Amino acid sequence: MTLFPAVQEVLPHDGSAVLHESFLGAGEAEDAFGWLSEHLPWESHELVVHGQKRREPRLSTWHADDGLSYTYSGLRRTALPFVPVLDDLRRRCAAAAGSPFNSVLVNLYRDGSDGVGWHADDEAANGREPVIASLSLGATRRFDLRHRHDGTRVSVDLAAGSLLVMSGLSQHCWLHQVAKIRRPVGPRINLTFRRVVTS
Repeated sequence: MTLFPAVQEVLPHDGSAVLHESFLGAGEAEDAFGWLSEHLPWESHELVVHGQKRREPRLSTWHADDGLSYTYSGLRRTALPFVPVLDDLRRRCAAAAGSPFNSVLVNLYRDGSDGVGWHADDEAANGREPVIASLSLGATRRFDLRHRHDGTRVSVDLAAGSLLVMSGLSQHCWLHQVAKIRRPVGPRINLTFRRVVTS
């Protein structure tokens, strides 16, 4: 038995996105989802998208070491401290990704009407070629990637307990999204661990 079964590279070129399909077992993923959904102080924010203020179509929390802040889409996030559950997941995701993390953005997609549009995590605070570990809990949602230049598209279903590690040129050459869907779907929590290099 391997430590991380069913590991596959998702991107065909220009960066890396490695999927660990069963990073957490089903019971462990369910327990983590239940605790986080009940105990994190979920927030709703307005973002600036294409020059217009829009309500973020999901709930979120931002946790980091030493009060690190993070700014994206015109929104400056002040960090909450790591709680033990997040700290344990951070340690394990860092080991799988081969990279230290000092922060995590946690998103709660309440149903299919919540999502995130095409974007890249290419803010200067993430560094030149960031390693971002994206851990999924709860309902399965489709994750789409689109190459900025040649239009290549890749889609993968991110189930509970799966871990997607994006690195190299992935944030420079690819955009990604979690599209809104009309069919009924349960809530999903996504944790994106990263290393903020500037505040």
